[in-house]
Amino acid sequence: MRHRRTIPWLSLLSLLLAQALAASAWACSSGVVFEDGNRDGLRQPDERGLVDVRVSNGREIVSSATNGAWRLPAGAMAPVFVIKPPGFAVARAEDGLPAFWRGPGAASCDFALQPSARGGEGLKVIVSSDPQAGTPREVDYYARVVARALAPHRDAALGLTLGDVANDDLALYDGINRTTASLGVPWLHVAGNHDLDPGAQDDHDSLATFRRVFGPDTWAWEEHEAVFVMLDNVVAMRGSRPAYVGGLREDQFAFLEGYLQHVDRERLLVVAAHIPWFDTAEGDRPPSVRAEDRARLFALLRRFPKLLLLSGHRHAQRQFFHDARTGWQGDAPLREYNVGAMSGSYWSGVAEDDGVPVSTMADGTPRGFATLRIAGDGGYRLAWHPTTLPADDFSRTDAMALHVPKLLRRGAYPAWGVYANVFMGHAGTRVEYRVDDGDWLPMAWTPAPDPRLLVENVRDDLADSLRSFDRSPEAERSPHLWRGALPTRLAPGAHRVEVRAFDDHGDEHRASIVYRLVEIEP
Repeated sequence: MRHRRTIPWLSLLSLLLAQALAASAWACSSGVVFEDGNRDGLRQPDERGLVDVRVSNGREIVSSATNGAWRLPAGAMAPVFVIKPPGFAVARAEDGLPAFWRGPGAASCDFALQPSARGGEGLKVIVSSDPQAGTPREVDYYARVVARALAPHRDAALGLTLGDVANDDLALYDGINRTTASLGVPWLHVAGNHDLDPGAQDDHDSLATFRRVFGPDTWAWEEHEAVFVMLDNVVAMRGSRPAYVGGLREDQFAFLEGYLQHVDRERLLVVAAHIPWFDTAEGDRPPSVRAEDRARLFALLRRFPKLLLLSGHRHAQRQFFHDARTGWQGDAPLREYNVGAMSGSYWSGVAEDDGVPVSTMADGTPRGFATLRIAGDGGYRLAWHPTTLPADDFSRTDAMALHVPKLLRRGAYPAWGVYANVFMGHAGTRVEYRVDDGDWLPMAWTPAPDPRLLVENVRDDLADSLRSFDRSPEAERSPHLWRGALPTRLAPGAHRVEVRAFDDHGDEHRASIVYRLVEIEP
């Protein structure tokens, strides 16, 4: 999301040169999948080939023979990739990312799979979106956030970035990837609208640099507990405004039709993309996603009982439940988790003590990342992890943020309330509050701007000098905000408000805040 930045001409020249070099060679058409026993990434004479491992160019899919050999139609220009099967890990490339793909002109078309000790006892996945670093300073912000906030999560088996890795300056990929790879977690990336090449003539050419760095734009990855399908759903439209729309190409549908017919329906199927599958356009703007492409995708997904959609792009957070209104014909609503941004609101707002902008998003959600925990039976739990917590407490999850007026007149009409922004909440979430250990009362779901961010907007407006490089975003309607009226006929002094929210699994999350009543003589 957001406008494009001007790209330095040296960066543009390097990108165009990389595209020209990539176009000068054909992609792999044959090779071997083998068990990399000594984990050096190279096939030794005693290392056996692996049978029935699937390899694809993003359209056609083939399976390896008994000796591990595979063959695809020659002449394709797309990266070729192995669909990692459960029970194996993928060797790391020189940049530290998984070496599950080969680009045009690759020196070797063999794929090394390393035996993994992981069973089906449970899977932890880091889900992030929109790090969107567009300057060296923002790359440094990302590096500091990762080093502090993601370090307690190195036990994750997988990491995902849901697009907008960079913010138009794709020469920054190397620095961003060094930070991501430093975690030692296998990390997968999908493309975003800010990962498109400048000056590309068509949709296919728009991802030349992304493919050179990250490999295929559409592929699959398998674990015991879940199957991950990663999709580029940004269709570039040169000369249009906006210059892209959400959708899929015919070759992507060909891959999905061929792949999904063999996927085990007992495992969770996770479909990850950048642009949300629900329409986010406002007013008279054209739809943000092509409804016909969404309908074709949903028709392919309908037969999977365990299904989760992940998307990014909006620098806000939302739980969306697809039904017949968006073309979903399943027996139950289809959940799409539209994930908030690692960069928050584009690295904006006043700086914290470490110099990184607080960057609260327009819906009041703090910048951060999510974790997805998947059980052996395909059940899953999601949690949001703000990256603005104290440096010594990044292992915890803050589920909500509260707002109350600090002072109220005792006996005043109870027109003021406590607000709870429950970051992972939706209209069906149960949220309650109590004052001074009194009875629990229901809070009303109140989609509105978060008062905490409105306060920052006013502070920015009234400041005599700029409070930050980029000011906080204008507060927008939050889909996960609740309100409860504050009693004013209690005794003068401080009163504690406690809020509890129950997630979709019935687990309880609490937070508290204090307001004061002041006696004023009439």
